[in-house]
Amino acid sequence: MFLNMKLLAQHTLNGFGGMGEGMSMQLARDGRRVLWLAHESAPKNFTAVDVSDPRSPKVIVQTDLAHAQMRSNSLEVAGDLMAVAYQVTKFGLKPAGFELFDISKPEKPKSISFFDASGPHSRGCHQLWFVDGKTVHMACADPELKPRNPKDDQIYRIVDVANPAKPVAVGRWHLPGTMEGDDAPPPERLPAKFDAGFRAHNTNVYPERPDRCYLAYIDGGVMVIDISDRARPKMISRWTNSPPYNGFNHTALPFFGKGLLVVSDESVKDNAADHPKLVWLIDARDEKHLVSISTLPMPPLDSFRNRGGRFGAHNLHENTPVPGAWRSEDIVLGTFFNGGVRAYDVSDPYSPREIAYFVPPTPENSRTGAAQLNDVFVDDRGIVFTVDRGGGGLYCLEMKV
Repeated sequence: MFLNMKLLAQHTLNGFGGMGEGMSMQLARDGRRVLWLAHESAPKNFTAVDVSDPRSPKVIVQTDLAHAQMRSNSLEVAGDLMAVAYQVTKFGLKPAGFELFDISKPEKPKSISFFDASGPHSRGCHQLWFVDGKTVHMACADPELKPRNPKDDQIYRIVDVANPAKPVAVGRWHLPGTMEGDDAPPPERLPAKFDAGFRAHNTNVYPERPDRCYLAYIDGGVMVIDISDRARPKMISRWTNSPPYNGFNHTALPFFGKGLLVVSDESVKDNAADHPKLVWLIDARDEKHLVSISTLPMPPLDSFRNRGGRFGAHNLHENTPVPGAWRSEDIVLGTFFNGGVRAYDVSDPYSPREIAYFVPPTPENSRTGAAQLNDVFVDDRGIVFTVDRGGGGLYCLEMKV
């Protein structure tokens, strides 16, 4: 199924097509466009694909994780540096944190340093943001803290990597009441079947507002955080939709020219058991008062509920401020698991409309019975790249809108 999106190529990534939510493009020194991809689970760590010709993508390097009880769900590229997040399956395991790589020679990524976040109450780093080459913003446990509830283990952390060989933690923030020793009482939890935790997920910081983090905090809502003093982040405002909705605020994407926040919830249950998981448009002209004004129109639930796996919102193209990335405040692209990748015109934020989509056929080695599109990245040529967390690997698409 497709509308205004044409499949140019698909690559199963050597049979290791279970992809995470890390996609980042490098404009290599030799002129190639290299798309770096994080894997959703072991055995692979990351894969680099030459997408200079999107009709003929080529894997140029693929690396392995240290062991099966870890994942590298997230990565970001800044110039010739790449940061890769490591999360483990059980508290106390290693390696947990992030690793910096020199990718000046894409076929031969070279480890520079490792930031250790392991500890008795730590699973490490789930998601990171690294676009300026100097600072890693991340959702990661802090071994100095003990969560009152183990689901609340990952907080917002800031790490200075101006000297890539010696990462230094410089700041942290967590939702009050979630850690032992907090003065605030524990927050009221969602019903057990929807309780995914009060913990950080995406930690976006843009050059237009380097003193702000747009923080998605899963069941805790979305926050605007003042990081003008990185050692002492402060919450400016908070928007929540759960209850009555079922939690898992995933991404907060600011549109500075429009005074908007685009917020996605993540579907985390098969067969739409946590429906609806939506993409929200938030009026953020007054950053102290965030107001929901609309949601992106979803395809019919009955058409996707029983296709297999998850159906609902997940990742957005985040307008990453790096060379090679496409940026728009009029078009939002997101992935919806078995609902495919979809594009929306939000030029009128009170009346967003769908303008393109691509839903791939079920991959041959699918674990769920349907493709599960997990993340999306659009380059400055307008080529849409999306990945499947099942077996489909990488899809390269031409969008005409």
